[in-house]
Amino acid sequence: MKRYNLIFVPVLGAFMLIAACDKKESNTKIRGSWKSKDANVTLKITDKKFIMDGDEQNAEDYFTKGDTIFTSFEGNQPYTKFVIQKLDEHQMNLLYPDSLVVEFSR
Repeated sequence: MKRYNLIFVPVLGAFMLIAACDKKESNTKIRGSWKSKDANVTLKITDKKFIMDGDEQNAEDYFTKGDTIFTSFEGNQPYTKFVIQKLDEHQMNLLYPDSLVVEFSR
């Protein structure tokens, strides 16, 4: 029985670590079509793409971590960071990399 526990516990621990690391953090509230308050900027966020101003040719891959959206074109680094300042079902405020806050609504 001791030998079984010496093998089972580390294997279970390794499995739990691998399962925890494999999770991708996603924020389903940000998905959808957004328009800026002044209607100059449109933003479409799908499961995998971040599309600004309807330019699907230059759609960027993205992932979220906490309250930050990291985007990159075809996986290239460095990532562009957009900080979510406010988010609900109908409104989102994004802090752009150049410290400009843009208010979006659905």
